[in-house]
Amino acid sequence: MNTIHEQVSEYYSREIKATSDLKTSACCDTDSAPAWLKPLLNRIHPEVRSRYYGCGLVCPPLLEGASILDLGCGTGRDVYALAQLAGRNGRVIGVDMTDEQLAVAEEHRNYHTQAFGYDNVDFKKGYIEQLDALGLEPGSFDVIVSNCVINLATDKAAVFQGARRLLKPGGEFYFSDIYADRRLSDAVRNDPVLYGECLGGALYWNDFTDLAREAGFNDPRIVNERPIHVTDPALAARTGSTGFYSVTLRLFKLDGLENECEDYGQAVIYHGTIPDSPHRFELDRHHLIETGKVFPVCGNTWRMLHETRFRDCFSFIGDFSTHYGQFTGCGGGLPFSKAQEANDTGASCC
Repeated sequence: MNTIHEQVSEYYSREIKATSDLKTSACCDTDSAPAWLKPLLNRIHPEVRSRYYGCGLVCPPLLEGASILDLGCGTGRDVYALAQLAGRNGRVIGVDMTDEQLAVAEEHRNYHTQAFGYDNVDFKKGYIEQLDALGLEPGSFDVIVSNCVINLATDKAAVFQGARRLLKPGGEFYFSDIYADRRLSDAVRNDPVLYGECLGGALYWNDFTDLAREAGFNDPRIVNERPIHVTDPALAARTGSTGFYSVTLRLFKLDGLENECEDYGQAVIYHGTIPDSPHRFELDRHHLIETGKVFPVCGNTWRMLHETRFRDCFSFIGDFSTHYGQFTGCGGGLPFSKAQEANDTGASCC
């Protein structure tokens, strides 16, 4: 087995026994969850909740009846939350490489079956870099999620390629992970504690976008981001001035998405029909679409709504017959410029 895999497995099975053992502010607590999610989390077994190491919220909307895969599921907190959103006609499969974590998830499976009234989950041991070895049917998942785990992968390109292969056309890869504002030094990348704390394996943001595009995921959309604080003084000394950020993203399996946001004179109208979003729908941090209001969009956004599970929740205006140039307001560069400002004003963890 790969040495990095051994180090990570050892760290999470021996060193980290609970969320409070982590040495950074990466992990989100239950109090920061939105109001609609808290009742679902409260139905999850306390031991599963106490051993949660995610850095974001990976429960996107409109999951009733969906087929969902969780990459790096740990003890199963997100699996059991998603299971409630998918309902008895959906299914959720969790994948993890750590025996101790999977044992906790399986130990409390019957508890959740009784609490929910149905059993729609399964757990598999494996590596997220080797999804093709798990016997999962290509093109069989509506949504794939991951919560602060891709940074631990030794072959991140393989993770994105494997996820795209398993998604249905129009399916969504919705995940949270840690990113850096620069490429990391060898000393940081090879530090076993920094790696276990999800910092040593963090991708430089521009390297991530390159990997995503190479795998066929053009136009990654940021749902939210926040800075990570290294609260352990010894670790802070090792990371120096590098900035780390927890970022929640959504990628869609849509062939032919353009590299830039292009203007075709299109617009959408949201019907207000997505559960828990009666007044507006948040596609990403730049697209807060109010119910009933004509909302101009670029061609990529139009397709992200028209060719996915969100289609019936919108009316669509326009087509691709006339191109008006680049969509106003699009830009490049690192997306973290306002992250520290948001943190200083008391922004929520998730």
